[in-house]
Amino acid sequence: MRILTVGLAQLACVPLGRDRNIAAACDATARAAARGAAIVVLPELVTSGYVLDRAGLLAQAESPARPGPGLAALQAAAAGHRITVVAGFPERDSGRLYNSAAVITPDGRIAAVYRKLHLFAAENGVFDAGDAGLPIVEVGGVRIAPLICFDLRFPEVVRILAVRGADLITVPTAWVPGFDADSTDAGGTDAEIGQVRTARVLANLNAVALACASQVGSAGAAQFLGSSVLIDAFGRPVTGPAGRDTPGLLTGDLDLAVGDSARTRGPGLSVLGQRRTDVYDHLLGYHDATSSGGRP
Repeated sequence: MRILTVGLAQLACVPLGRDRNIAAACDATARAAARGAAIVVLPELVTSGYVLDRAGLLAQAESPARPGPGLAALQAAAAGHRITVVAGFPERDSGRLYNSAAVITPDGRIAAVYRKLHLFAAENGVFDAGDAGLPIVEVGGVRIAPLICFDLRFPEVVRILAVRGADLITVPTAWVPGFDADSTDAGGTDAEIGQVRTARVLANLNAVALACASQVGSAGAAQFLGSSVLIDAFGRPVTGPAGRDTPGLLTGDLDLAVGDSARTRGPGLSVLGQRRTDVYDHLLGYHDATSSGGRP
């Protein structure tokens, strides 16, 4: 067994309420560390709150090269509590605005910054599309890869990270309705939301663990769905999903050794090893699906 205790901070962030959001994020980090967590995942845009106001976000955006109050506070919290922090924040770079996530190591260093590749709905008019690839950071022998929210609706990104050897994909989110025909399996309050169903399938098909930390409450017309969840490499919830309305902190013990058995499940049952890249490469070489609306 290789146990990694993971914290998921489900927070009700204030739109452009940076000081309050930073205080809540740092408090959640401290509580996760007190419970023995080696890593805590915070929601998407946790420092600014999830708001689609480009001017307001630019005013609160930060550069990892010269951290502002949000990143600096999270760096201090990570170092002070000796915990890895994955947190969403608005990033400014030469006039561009990115929906980003930082991986901050237990010594307070920003080891990687991920910029959201797939922008959701009205985000396309606010943020610039990510251009920094798919980083993987090794911390304490664990290979951590950040994504953000809507990225999970694109199977390629999880598959690429799994093939490249990620142990844990961390996903700051602000889950809202709008993609699925029905938000839940049966429409009831106890049913899993579509985002959790998707995350479980992706974890199982790619034999990689996922840690998703969402927002709750609302911001303008956006109603957040909560449901933060930690999922193992067989697609089984380790802790969560959390409720849809209540902020709080979840912690769970993830056995990373499960990933080894999930990758090879018996003779002729290797979800990564049996990929037919010879066929895929041939097909992709002459067929650009984007040029034909995804149809052959």
